[in-house]
Formats: sequence, structure tokens, C-alpha cells
Amino acid sequence: MLEEQQLEGQQPKEKQKLTISNLMESVSSSEKPGQDVVIGLSSNPRYLPPKYFYDQQGSQLFEQICELPEYYPTRTETAILRENGRAIAQATGPCEIVELGSGSSTKTRILLDAYQQAGYPLRYLPIDVSDTMLTETAEKLLQEYPQLSIHAIASTYEPALKALPKKQLPARMIAFLGSTIGNLLPEECDKFLASTSETLEAGDYFLLGIDLQKEISILEAAYDDSKGVTAAFNLNMLQHLNQRFRGNFDLENFSHVAKYNKQESQVEMYLESMMAQTVRLEDLDLTVAFEKGDRILSEISRKLNLQEMSSVLSRHKLTIVNNFTDTKQWFGLLLYQRVA
Repeated sequence: MLEEQQLEGQQPKEKQKLTISNLMESVSSSEKPGQDVVIGLSSNPRYLPPKYFYDQQGSQLFEQICELPEYYPTRTETAILRENGRAIAQATGPCEIVELGSGSSTKTRILLDAYQQAGYPLRYLPIDVSDTMLTETAEKLLQEYPQLSIHAIASTYEPALKALPKKQLPARMIAFLGSTIGNLLPEECDKFLASTSETLEAGDYFLLGIDLQKEISILEAAYDDSKGVTAAFNLNMLQHLNQRFRGNFDLENFSHVAKYNKQESQVEMYLESMMAQTVRLEDLDLTVAFEKGDRILSEISRKLNLQEMSSVLSRHKLTIVNNFTDTKQWFGLLLYQRVA
């Protein structure tokens, strides 16, 4: 059932600045909880869906990862946004921002600043699986931007896109920042882009962050930092499963592994069993036996090419407005527009 809470409830409805829609309950009720875990851990090779990274602890660890010196994507994309935020606002005109995987909305503030400086009205529709994160971030944003209105949606991407409210400004821009699209397999990427394109009306915009190909040593360090924050983030997935499904994963019996697969142009993160062991997830009635060295694939991060991605986007009725990159060509920020 969709939960919707209106904050600042003393105001008349038309003046309310924050609405939070929670679709997570309806999403989870549409499928058997944990069935994707059963499928993943019963497969050969084993894998786990990346969504299980993001309990409260996982979300906090990812915020820490974004501050690490080895993790170049965040600071590089942020620099591109700072340099080109005004150009993005000028290109789109008055435009409400829909952000997929909004987190703490750190980079979004750069866009809000640009639209505010241009004298445009501010409307923001953040989408994230963590309703706690959405609420905390939205309340901070409303203090920072008094003219801002927010409609937050706690959900995974596809249901949220289908549940977007009617557009209130002349244009809408869906922002998918942070190179998260690289976590999708090619067929998943195509499905996602089709859904995104269908959500946009002709004249609306899509702002996409992509991580570009570069030296292997730089890539592997970004996913296996010296402080061990990424390792903790990866291992926390097992703790999340323990809490969700009454599991008995012993985190000390697994190690974090990150390596670059040159053939597939992607970094792969694994959870590797350090010994022969058996793990039980009671709520899923699932027992999994591991040998020493057995691995669970927890994430892929594909490194992309500007020209190839442009071709993919064009297949989904998205035409280029501008491609923004840094001087090292490490990261790309792509602004495209939906055509009829």
C-alpha cells in the first residue's frame, strides 16, 4: 500500500513544500521477499543483487566511500557539475529535477544553485530506497532553499518512474548521476533506458553520469581503498541479509575482492569465502555450502565509452544536447533530450 505523508501539515495543500510517497511496501508485496537472494545464491556462479548494499549502514558507508581519495568518480563528476551547472540550466530552462538514487543529494545542490541563480523555480523529485535518508535530506534542503518544493519517492527506480506526479514546470529532467548505470548489464541497461525514455515527454531531458575507461590501477584502487571502507561496504551486504532473513553469515569468514575484467571492461566486486563453511538463511529456508575460495559476485561497474553510449541513447529517442567531461577524460556527464 502506498504510504504518503505530507510534512508541514499545518499549511494548505497547495503550499506544502514536502511530500513523501513510500512505495517500498507495495514493491515488496508484489514479489516474495528474498526470492532474488535465493536465486542468486543458488546460481552458478553465485551473485547477490546490489540493492542489498543499501540498508542504513550501507548507505552511510557509501557516503564515506564518495569522500575517499581513491574514489575519483564523485569528485570528478562534482567538478564537472560545478563547471557546467549554469550551462545545463540555460540549456533546459525552467525544469524540475527527478533524481534516481538521490542519497544525500550532495551533487544535486550544485544543480539547484544553478537553477536558482538563473531565476527559475525550484522543484525536486528525489527517488531512493531509504525513506529515512529521503526525509532527512529533504528537510535539510528545504532549510537551504526556501523556494524549493519536493516530492520524494521511497522506491526502486521502475515503480517510482511510473508513479511520478504530473509535471508542474515546463520541462522535467531525470538525473542519473554517479555512474550507477555502469552497475547494469547491457540488457538491463537497455531496459532501464527504455523505461526512462517512456517516462519523459518530448522536450524533457535526461542527465546521465558515466565512468569512462582508464588505467586498471586507478580503477581497482577506487574499489579497494586503503582504509577498507569499500570492503566494509561490501561485507555489510551479508550483515544486511542476516538482519533481513535471519541469516548467520560470519563476516570474518569472508573477504572483499575487487578486480578489473578487461574483456568485459568492468570492475567486479566479490565476497570470497575464506574457508569451507555452511550458511543458513532461516526466513528463506536456504542453506548454502561454500568451499574455500568460492565467490559471490556483489557488483559490476562497467566502464563506458562516450560514442558508444551516445549510440545507445539515440536508440531510445534521446538526442544529444551536450557531453561534458573533465580534462583527464575520466568521467562523462551527458545531457540528452527526449524527441517525439
